[in-house]
Amino acid sequence: MENLAVKKVFDFSLLRRIFTFAAPYKRALYLSMIMTVIFAVISPLRPYLIQVTVDKYIANQLTRMVVTVTVIQIALLLLETVVRFYFSYLTNWLGQSVVKDLRVTVYKKIVHLNLAFFDKTPIGTLTTRTINDIEAINDVFSEGIISIVSDLLMIVAILVVMFIEDWRLTLVSLSPFPVLIFATYIFKESVNKSFYRVRNAVAALNAFVQEHLTGMMVVQAFTGEKREFARFKHINKEHRKANIDAIFAYSVFFPVVEIILAISLGLMVWWGSNKVLNYEVTQGVMIAFIMYLNMLFRPLRMLADKFNTLQMGMVASERVFKVLDNQDYIPDRGHEKADNMKGAITFDHVSFAYVEDRYVLKDITFHARPGDTIAIVGHTGSGKTTIISILNRLYEIQKGSIKIDDIDLPAYSLQSLRSRIGVVLQDVFLFSGSVYDNITLHNSNISRQQVEDASRLIGIHDFIMQLPGGYDYQVMERGSTLSLGQRQLISFVRALLYNPAILILDEATSSVDTESEMMIQDAIDKLIADRTAVIIAHRLSTISKADKIIVLDKGEIREMGTHEELLRLEGFYYKLHSMQFNATKAQ
Repeated sequence: MENLAVKKVFDFSLLRRIFTFAAPYKRALYLSMIMTVIFAVISPLRPYLIQVTVDKYIANQLTRMVVTVTVIQIALLLLETVVRFYFSYLTNWLGQSVVKDLRVTVYKKIVHLNLAFFDKTPIGTLTTRTINDIEAINDVFSEGIISIVSDLLMIVAILVVMFIEDWRLTLVSLSPFPVLIFATYIFKESVNKSFYRVRNAVAALNAFVQEHLTGMMVVQAFTGEKREFARFKHINKEHRKANIDAIFAYSVFFPVVEIILAISLGLMVWWGSNKVLNYEVTQGVMIAFIMYLNMLFRPLRMLADKFNTLQMGMVASERVFKVLDNQDYIPDRGHEKADNMKGAITFDHVSFAYVEDRYVLKDITFHARPGDTIAIVGHTGSGKTTIISILNRLYEIQKGSIKIDDIDLPAYSLQSLRSRIGVVLQDVFLFSGSVYDNITLHNSNISRQQVEDASRLIGIHDFIMQLPGGYDYQVMERGSTLSLGQRQLISFVRALLYNPAILILDEATSSVDTESEMMIQDAIDKLIADRTAVIIAHRLSTISKADKIIVLDKGEIREMGTHEELLRLEGFYYKLHSMQFNATKAQ
């Protein structure tokens, strides 16, 4: 849960940064500011014209002038309506345009962040930043600063006219204002705190729902529905309570404003009626002042709410800018192209830690020639998957160096490096969309014929064609309508289509049946002839032909050699092999 501490209401540096995203839309911004001035000028005119009409034209029975002023009044009303419409449309259009650009900027930033950032940040929280928080920034333009400036200019204009007309009547009418200012302050602070709680509750709800919908199979498999539902109810209750507190503040504040307005009108009528009887104040002034007060209280009623809206927009922007300012990404300063990569891999005294000095890889050193097949084995948690993650430069190492073709990894551009390394992971992720889109990942340079040829090579073309729609079959989120083995085969085709110089197989055959494993193994034998392959496997039978087997234990290399060499050592690998052989024999 994020810090609920309420920060200062106005952070001009933050506001300036928000408005930098409005730079491409300067014309709309300036036009909306001009409209605020027009509002300020138009607002006092109609009450003033009514005052003139009553005092000069109706009193003197100048019917023609009454008609003329009435026509002017209608024209002013129409003008104000048109200006108000365009002002509302323009500020909302400006806000949505800024939101569109900002959302693109944030998403572009997120997709380039280091994977370590995603390891420690809930996906639901990032969803809130990208969707809800950015949407709140729209309010800075549509209901925030521009609208506040418009209201303040209108209030100033009305007050100036009121004081010019009759400063004593104005002071009497505004005498309850200190109470209104105090009530507004209390309302603003109360709603401000509630909105902070609402924003945090929304983030918590998003994170919880996203995580538990994704892991629904685990929840149901372990009969955790009631427990997780109870947790959801608790989080949802906090969200409801925060909203109700805000609603309560509104329910109290608006009636208080109406009471203060009624008191102001009452004082004005009480004091003004005596002056009218003594001919010190005209009837037109009294009528105009009733309108002035109503026009004055209308923006005042909403001003505190708009300040809170502005504040929440700035809070949301602060969170969004925190994502934009995050420097937790892999530096991409390399200029080397990997187009002609041969696939020689060198790990030179490499050490790596996900968290500070808690190293999961310690002094790893090995070399693979182009076309070699390197197998990595070891117990769970020994660091096997970490090796392929840093080889693909998904994480930055702390010590040592990794080279491909005698060139340090940071010297390659990230896109060029990763485009030449094919990966098949144990936990296959498929996106919502067709089988074809999941294989190509929307790469327009890959033709359907290439997809079909690769599928035939792996031996899954016939399986795909049996699906409703064939390659156009719609895969549900995370590929839930396909078996784990089928998803893995599809990801295998996905990797092969990019014609990688280095092929990484992370437990690629662990979740398929024997027939599928034999099919994949046959395809691998054909494909790795001209490629460097890095294979991680628990099934030692699948790596007996590897040129080099690296045995890891607790992040360190225990043994290294061919299958026969390691068996002759009768060490760590021999024990692993014997355990699997005996287990298989027992079955």
